[in-house]
Amino acid sequence: MAGNTFGKVFRVTTWGESHGSAVGAVIDGCPPGLALTAAEIQQELERRRPGKGGATSPRQEPDQVEILSGTFEARTTGTPLTLVIFNRDAHSKSYDHLREIFRPGHGDYSYLQKYGIRDHRGGGRASARETAARVAAGAVAKQLLACQGISVQAYTVALGGIEAAQRDLAACSENRLCCPDREAAVRMEARIEEVKKAGDTLGGVVEIAARGCPAGLGEPVFEKLDAALAQALMSIGAVKGVEIGAGFAAARLTG
Repeated sequence: MAGNTFGKVFRVTTWGESHGSAVGAVIDGCPPGLALTAAEIQQELERRRPGKGGATSPRQEPDQVEILSGTFEARTTGTPLTLVIFNRDAHSKSYDHLREIFRPGHGDYSYLQKYGIRDHRGGGRASARETAARVAAGAVAKQLLACQGISVQAYTVALGGIEAAQRDLAACSENRLCCPDREAAVRMEARIEEVKKAGDTLGGVVEIAARGCPAGLGEPVFEKLDAALAQALMSIGAVKGVEIGAGFAAARLTG
């Protein structure tokens, strides 16, 4: 299976399946001398960890990360970093009834047609469990970007038809939805509970702000920064649209 690596200078390859032994990432191209410990990566994984409430997967995973290679005395060596997160709460038997059933909107049918084999246990590589490896690798990238004065923050601005009217980023740490509007966050929570009782799910919109980016990032034509960001975001399961800057609203502008 190809297509598991993103990036050229800072290359991230994720591996593992939802109900396999573990998931993880290999980072090639991280420069030497970067201060890095498992505890720093763990802080980011705690924000993603499932089982913390009704807005996430009920799966109870500790998501404890281990650094298997690429560091010495709490600093990177310049060799490939290997990060591993062992799966502890994978109940594969819960998926036995799906062995011969293809779920609409999932990768089940496509996987079988493309590879001739399909892991029905939670979706295999198509599972959102794969994103734990992305978060771990992203934590390393965050440390590296901070050295250049670049910061990235994401927050929920819409969920289930409820939109955030405020952008008070301090409020993001006060609710599990990471919403910058306290009043909207309360209404979003109520909406989640309402839809959960009906046995359904909701969609939403996440806004990402990158600050301190220098001019000249990206390459002309096919490797523009916008294009690379859109590719990375669209590769996340369930993401169905990406806007950059004014996005689709630019279609209503002149000039």
